[in-house]
Amino acid sequence: MSAHGGARSASSVAPQPFFRSRWVPAPAHVRELAPDAGLPAGFRAAGVAAGLKASGDPDVGLLVCDAPEPVSAARFSATSAPAAPVLVSRERCRLNALRVVLANAGCANAATGRRGLDDAAKTQGAAATAAGVDPSEVVLASTGAISHYLPVDAVVKGILQARSQLRENGDAEFQRAIQTTDAFEKRANLEVGLASGPVRLSAQCKGAGMISPRFATMLCFLQTDAALAAETADLLLGVCVKRSFDRASVDGQLSTNDTAVLMCSGSSGVSVAAESEDELLLGEALDALLRQLAILMVADGEGARRIARVAVRGGHPETVEVAARAVANSPLVKAALHGGDPNWGRIVQAVGGALAGGGLGHPPLAVDVAIEGMQVCSAGAAIPYDEQALAQAVRREEVEYEIGLPGEGAETEVFFSDLSHEYVTINADYTT
Repeated sequence: MSAHGGARSASSVAPQPFFRSRWVPAPAHVRELAPDAGLPAGFRAAGVAAGLKASGDPDVGLLVCDAPEPVSAARFSATSAPAAPVLVSRERCRLNALRVVLANAGCANAATGRRGLDDAAKTQGAAATAAGVDPSEVVLASTGAISHYLPVDAVVKGILQARSQLRENGDAEFQRAIQTTDAFEKRANLEVGLASGPVRLSAQCKGAGMISPRFATMLCFLQTDAALAAETADLLLGVCVKRSFDRASVDGQLSTNDTAVLMCSGSSGVSVAAESEDELLLGEALDALLRQLAILMVADGEGARRIARVAVRGGHPETVEVAARAVANSPLVKAALHGGDPNWGRIVQAVGGALAGGGLGHPPLAVDVAIEGMQVCSAGAAIPYDEQALAQAVRREEVEYEIGLPGEGAETEVFFSDLSHEYVTINADYTT
């Protein structure tokens, strides 16, 4: 939902397998299913073209849980300028008992004032009527250009069209309906082996620009046929979001529309008790799923060529977080990453600038830096290293930076993309 409305050409297709980053190993008890495996039991979805996208691609998605007593959890953008669908969902929805997701691309319905809220409420009511549920059970999600009013009549038409096309294997069309500048889909169907029996776990996600830690610019919808208590679902989603979407940055820009929803049908008959082995196993699967999705978003950062992980250790929790985000969001670091330039001085500069404040009379920051396991800086000073090997290492598709600060006990990580010429082109021409 990168507050972007024009779709990028899908010139590349995300390769298989789904778990392909070295930073997210596939859990041993998780099996990837075919893309056409369909949704977990109890769910149906559809995506249709209602005219919101100039391209004519699908732009209204409907996802319905048919179980009699579903359980759900949700997280939204941390911005102080939330879009109308976020406000309506937070204030009017039973977030622990959602049955329907109504999502649209082509219009974020953000910065639209009272009219935007009314428009969101109208579409929520239309989706509730179409699905035969209470409006409080319909969560809204929108993505596209900020400041544009939602074409309510077109969305309502799309809802009625989507209702007639709902099916268990409709997740591919639903996925297409939520994408904007995404170059490839971010979707997964998994089987998770629990002690009490196998369950299914699926996801549809979008995001490519306006992505920053503190949640990312994205929409993500998760479904499982496991039976969970509302408290368990909320705990698992909250913890896993903090370790995934909170750790992703394309451009350091916090969005207006971020939404992540976990829905549990319970249709498998497998119940996941709180503080049980099953909860741990399902949590590990959900964590890996969301972390890989976060990395896919970073890899799909508008015009991205390379992605990186910066890990910072030492110091204080707030200090390592500030340092990591400074590196991930530094235009200089990101430009060097894009060009495969081993200019690690930019990393030191970013950390030093973020932690400035010592003033005269304070010693220089004793920062350590390693790139792809090769230490290049110790206690703030350059040390001998193999320059040719480093130059080769930073040309990989995934590059890892490790930063050590004085002190012990704290650590964090951020996944981020490079800064490309195409990123500037896409965002310079976005509304024109």
